[in-house]
Amino acid sequence: MRIDLRHLRAFEAVAEELHFRRAAERLSLAQPALSRTIQQLEESVGEELLLRSNRRVELTEAGRVFLAGSRTIFEQLDNAVQQARKAGAGQIGQLRIGYTDFAVSGQLPSILEGFHRCYPEIRAELIFGSTQQQLEMLNEGSIEFAFVTGPLLEPNMDSIEIQRDRFVAALSHLHPLASRSELTLAELAKEPFVLGSMSHWAYFRRHLDALCLSANFLPEVAQEAFNSEGIFGFVAANIGVTIHLESSANYSRKGVVVVPLKDVDTRLCTLAAWLKTGITPVQQKFIEFLRQYPRPGN
Repeated sequence: MRIDLRHLRAFEAVAEELHFRRAAERLSLAQPALSRTIQQLEESVGEELLLRSNRRVELTEAGRVFLAGSRTIFEQLDNAVQQARKAGAGQIGQLRIGYTDFAVSGQLPSILEGFHRCYPEIRAELIFGSTQQQLEMLNEGSIEFAFVTGPLLEPNMDSIEIQRDRFVAALSHLHPLASRSELTLAELAKEPFVLGSMSHWAYFRRHLDALCLSANFLPEVAQEAFNSEGIFGFVAANIGVTIHLESSANYSRKGVVVVPLKDVDTRLCTLAAWLKTGITPVQQKFIEFLRQYPRPGN
């Protein structure tokens, strides 16, 4: 016969009370029914678990070992119940989050730190990708959230703005313009540029081209790089200048000078995006956190 929780609870009560009548009262069972349950358990185990006499009940050595194992099972069951309730309430689980260079150099780290402080049992798996790659991963179900360059035009997605960045110029400290307190776009028109590669920076490059066209030029690309670290490395080597976002100051390295662009009011937004359907309790907690998260004033 299969042993179930009914047998284990009956045995635990008798083992703790060492008295069948008191154990039966504790379980709200008739004493004969309790005796049959213990007998079924011993038959299933194949060992005598209790020594019975008219005056006393004692645990056998097999009974003591079985009681310890039973208590472990109950502890594991209680833990499983608590974990399931936490999961149902969105307090435990995992999130797969995509991000761009701009997100990780901006608000994303503090968002993750704050969320982890509120929900320490929700683990975040972070996946780097371009805006286009992340939107594809969202639709495929490979990630639940994408921190991408806006605007978002996907009808099946919702989003919230997490940061809005000004454009700035970044130059080598050796560059003649590096000593300036501010620059205009037109002053960069004839400079060689270091930019992110089209394969990973297509969204940003479109914004940048539109920005430069407003000053009647397109950037002359001298060197491309995969990420911001590479861009600033080549800028530090004086291979070219770049136009980046103000949050890039967090990436700034030795030999690179960041200079404001005084004639540029345009700002680029970074969004947190997610699918409108199939939202889990854990995802809902993250969405609520994002909506309440304070945005730095720009």
